[in-house]
Amino acid sequence: MKLVILDRDGVINQDSDAYIKSPDEWIPIDNSLRAIAKLSRAGYRVFVATNQSGLARGLFDIETLNAIHQKMIDAVQAVGGSIEAILFCPHGPEDHCDCRKPKTGLYEEIGLRTQQSLKEVPVIGDSLRDIQAAISIKAYPILVRTGNGEKTVEKLRATYPQVPVFKDLFSVTEHLIEQQRTNQ
Repeated sequence: MKLVILDRDGVINQDSDAYIKSPDEWIPIDNSLRAIAKLSRAGYRVFVATNQSGLARGLFDIETLNAIHQKMIDAVQAVGGSIEAILFCPHGPEDHCDCRKPKTGLYEEIGLRTQQSLKEVPVIGDSLRDIQAAISIKAYPILVRTGNGEKTVEKLRATYPQVPVFKDLFSVTEHLIEQQRTNQ
């Protein structure tokens, strides 16, 4: 089966400079849930890899993060989609861990769990660190303009001009599924 890795805040749900600290603050971006359902129906195993430094900062606890993720899983299932796993980095930037993007620990864990190479696996994010981590593991990085994506486009064009940019997760999904049809 094919894999796809999504960032959470700014790709699936609306982002906030004040962090998403409760299930009530988790609000899906238009058509992102439909996009995940469409990926699921097309045979993709959907993984989420997200930095969640709000844990290290004491802005929310693990139970709250689990509740936010359960709301996301339930919302995706309600429209016929599936998220296989959500991996998160609980550390702050000053912790210098291996799992905080742009480091690749979260992606490497997905590779271990699935026993698959992540080479050319689509990794969809809205920030430069998502793109950098994807490039480091030789995945297929894709930037969306939602979340921080619009602010990231210029930096991306200067550093990684080969990385494709899409309006949102739904438009990426349509592209991936069309590519899949073409390659069959």
